[in-house]
Amino acid sequence: MFRHVHGKRVLVVTNDRVAPLYLDKTIDALTRGNPNVTVESVILPDGEKYKDMDTLMKVFDKAIESRLDRRCTFVALGGGVIGDMCGYAAASYLRGVNFIQIPTTVMAQVDSSVGGKTGINHRLGKNLIGAFYQPQCVLVDTDTLNTLPDREMASGLAEVIKYGLIRDAEFFEWQEKNIEALLARDPAALAFAIKRSCENKADVVSQDEKESGLRATLNLGHTFGHAIETGFGYGEWLHGEAVAAGTVMAVDMSYRLGWIDESIVKRVNKILVRAKLPTTPPESMTVSMFKSIMAVDKKVADGLLRLILLKGPLGNCVFTGDYDREALDATLRAFSKS
Repeated sequence: MFRHVHGKRVLVVTNDRVAPLYLDKTIDALTRGNPNVTVESVILPDGEKYKDMDTLMKVFDKAIESRLDRRCTFVALGGGVIGDMCGYAAASYLRGVNFIQIPTTVMAQVDSSVGGKTGINHRLGKNLIGAFYQPQCVLVDTDTLNTLPDREMASGLAEVIKYGLIRDAEFFEWQEKNIEALLARDPAALAFAIKRSCENKADVVSQDEKESGLRATLNLGHTFGHAIETGFGYGEWLHGEAVAAGTVMAVDMSYRLGWIDESIVKRVNKILVRAKLPTTPPESMTVSMFKSIMAVDKKVADGLLRLILLKGPLGNCVFTGDYDREALDATLRAFSKS
């Protein structure tokens, strides 16, 4: 790992759940046989509700107090929240320092650590403040998943399922056969799912790093899902749980538009239930909450909300603002109170 550390100073950013498990091992890996490297660490509180400006400042405080210079490296040790925050800190500290991702959750290993999206939440919307900033490397150790709570395990599978639906029908069919093996943390199944997910993500990002079009398709279910996270309260549902319910809504709308067969609707519902993920939003979500939060989504352009919807046979999708507004209204009414 330390061949990716160019200077002599490292700052490990982690949280209070991951630190007791993996911080010492990480520091040892960074310094063993490399006595020139000194490592500082900052331990943040765990959870989506701390993905904010106040918590981000703790990273800058530590870096500045430690007098870290432009040759230092920030290391993100944790899940998606830590990766996003550490990456954003690295993008902005001294206008940009080196950055390494060590993702410890399924969510981070299959999705958020790859592709360089970093940022924090605003009370009015998720990930509205951030930067595109690529890590020097992403180090995935699947053994870290052995300590992952079951709920976090299931949450990460929402993103795995997404890749199959938007671009990789063969992978989706594999998941239908192997979802229980993934939940049971079968090492071979996990290794395959993580590798295939990362290949899909990297392929998309390499074609469209800054999300002008194609990359947006990776956000299947996220527009509805982010509205759930923002409206229901950050951290009340895990990101993957909200994305799962959001995916069902996007699939429902695609079917209402006549763009997909009913068989796809059924298969999506079935695999998400087997993955122990929610298929409807929380009862407190209303149509007006969805609409007001989705109006500030990053995919709004010139006042038009663009959505990722499935279209055609399994494994195909579109990113478009060209859809019947009635279908969106019908889906929102079907899944939430008026």
